Amino acid sequence: MRRKWLFLPKKNDETVEKFSKELNVSKITASILLNREILKLEEAYQFLYPSLSNIPSPFLLKDMKKAVERIIDAIKNNEKILIYGDYDVDGITSVALLVNFFNEIDFKTFYYIPKRIEEGYGLNNEAIKKFYKKGIDLIITVDCGVSDFEPIILANQLGIDLIVTDHHQWPGKRVESFALINPNQDGDLYPFKELSGVGVAFNLVIALRASLREKGLLSKKHPNLKRYLDLVAMGTIADMVPLTGVNRIFCKFGLEEITNGDRLGIKMLKRVSGLDGYEIKSGDVGFRLAPRVNASGRVGDPYLGVKLLISYNEEETKNIAIQLNEENEKRKKIEERIFKEILKSPDIIESPAIVLSSSDWHPGVIGIVASRLVELFYKPTILISLKEDKGKGSGRGIEGFDLYKGLKHCEEYLEKFGGHKHAAGINIRKEKIELFKKRFIEIVENEIIKNKDIKMPLLKIDAQIKFNELNDNLLHEIELLSPFGIGNPRPIFCAKEVKVIEKQIVGEDSLRLRLLGDSRILTGFAFQMKPLEEKIKETIDVAFQPRINNFNNIKKIEIDIKDILVS
Repeated sequence: MRRKWLFLPKKNDETVEKFSKELNVSKITASILLNREILKLEEAYQFLYPSLSNIPSPFLLKDMKKAVERIIDAIKNNEKILIYGDYDVDGITSVALLVNFFNEIDFKTFYYIPKRIEEGYGLNNEAIKKFYKKGIDLIITVDCGVSDFEPIILANQLGIDLIVTDHHQWPGKRVESFALINPNQDGDLYPFKELSGVGVAFNLVIALRASLREKGLLSKKHPNLKRYLDLVAMGTIADMVPLTGVNRIFCKFGLEEITNGDRLGIKMLKRVSGLDGYEIKSGDVGFRLAPRVNASGRVGDPYLGVKLLISYNEEETKNIAIQLNEENEKRKKIEERIFKEILKSPDIIESPAIVLSSSDWHPGVIGIVASRLVELFYKPTILISLKEDKGKGSGRGIEGFDLYKGLKHCEEYLEKFGGHKHAAGINIRKEKIELFKKRFIEIVENEIIKNKDIKMPLLKIDAQIKFNELNDNLLHEIELLSPFGIGNPRPIFCAKEVKVIEKQIVGEDSLRLRLLGDSRILTGFAFQMKPLEEKIKETIDVAFQPRINNFNNIKKIEIDIKDILVS
């Protein structure tokens, strides 16, 4: 797909010079920091060298103190606590985090994850009735609950207290739970609003440990919460929330834990993913580790993901990791079939948004297919899996279009919806789909009229540089900006009028180029760009991301080509 190159504005030379000198970084890195709207030296230093001490107090989250006091009472009185999560990676890691914490302080809890197909997302009445019969006194939700009014009312009637921890957009109406912890609700003072579900759950654990310690209720062994950041990083990266602010701090240290930590389940997961012995990056989590955990909730048993992350048994975690790997292969086959089927639909070309439904689609994989369609066509996409007269849909947005707000304008056609600006889920009756589709497409069209830039993906270029400026020091500084993801993309550079010395097709659809610029030759790989091969002339402009290749212990700089323009 054609992309519009957007050269980020050149920053004031004096400011760049000041940042470069004070932070002891290159002018290129100083410019990148300024491009990310990091305008104060102290803020820039904290960005380059994040510290867990910079995390805000969890007690700034509304209802946190109330929630912690209720949990401590439950511990004192030996009440039955149940942790209720979602079936995606964010929910699974949230449940595992709380279960591990309670196990470490020697308090037994129960946990529950609804079945995706039979129960759907969030709390439901039948589950609440089941917990009542089992004598559950307190339910803590993770990554769900903010919109589940009816089940919460039922829990109140049955005498079960509910602490809701969630990060999805607040619907503007207060759920009548015992406590609601969500940074997006009115009156909340937590300064960072884009936490993942596991990020909210981790704040609860920080506050709970502090209060237990203050009251002298911890044994000699105090849980080391840094060890839990592997779970926080996995859930945060998988849920596609911005890797900025608090999320970036969590993930920076969490990736170190995934790389070097001793959690058995993650060790086995790395092994089946072919990542054993490697330094784990955010892309490894997003594309290799998380999909295997996600497969348990999408096409298998979501309890497997939790068991993997809470087990202390090597043989058990090994077997679960192998099973998850098999489930992931199964998921990929189902996903590919649906994707190829959708590509035949005439609706996806002309319409400004993609809204499609079918009774033949597995509800567990349509979110992934929607992501692939957005990547290919750059259109807000909602896919709906039908079962008789009911539909469950997954949506993915594009930059500049808030998917949650778009769905809010279609509320009259939906039974239920939730999510955030990048991803969302809906429940809808079959007979309302066409009305919903028409309205949603109108909303997208109106947004495109107001902001034409959202119609074409932007390729944001941080700086135009020469090949001779690429060195080990610059690449080290770029890594200081990681972890990369939504809100904090890996920097993209541009080199103009470089000569193509050699071009070669590799694999089915990729290119390998040898490029000469400023008397230096670099090898570049253009993944999935085979269609451009015939258009590549002798001289091109190239947008790229540099990286170090350590193959066979021979260190050399190469580039990943993001786009090519004929000079």
